Amino acid sequence: MGVVTGRTEDAAADRAPKQDRSRATRQRILEAAVACLAEHGWSGTTVAVVCARAGVSRGAAQHHFRTREELFTAAIAHMAERWLAAVRERARALPREGADRTLAVVDMLVAVHTGPLFRAALHLWVAAGEEESLRPRVAALEARIGREAHHLAVEFLGADESRPGVRETVQGTLDMARGLGLANLLTDDSARRKRIVRQWARLLDAVLREDG
Repeated sequence: MGVVTGRTEDAAADRAPKQDRSRATRQRILEAAVACLAEHGWSGTTVAVVCARAGVSRGAAQHHFRTREELFTAAIAHMAERWLAAVRERARALPREGADRTLAVVDMLVAVHTGPLFRAALHLWVAAGEEESLRPRVAALEARIGREAHHLAVEFLGADESRPGVRETVQGTLDMARGLGLANLLTDDSARRKRIVRQWARLLDAVLREDG
């Protein structure tokens, strides 16, 4: 009986490192997919290109992701989860209250929409508009990320959405951030963006503080 137990424990011990290696490989593939998508766009990012960047075989990629569409939607979802965790961590250093906090939150939201994750996601969104097989996955992912981003914005701003106009203004903040991200794709828009962020933060703070 002791021999059987020992063998079972040995088998479990063997499985654990394999599972760890499998998770690490999957994460490398996902991160490589986002990086390639941001740099090369949808048409220039093949599974072979991703595998080369991740340093894995095509068979290893297909073990984790059966189709190209599955790989890239999973990649954006994975990076979005990492972004949400990073934003929550960064939020600990935000000013506690007042106009300074509002500005810091708006600046943080805009920074996300001018980074590589947004660029990669944008390429995927555009491709979904043309490829029917990709569209349902991306639409569902976009809706989920949009909801989570809105919830975070409400939480960090301390916004009371029961008051008239607050929900729309918070959503307008996210839409504005996305627009600034689009403007930043072709040229460095940082100087103009900084002025817009400050002005929008003032307008948003006035709405948040307005007496009901």
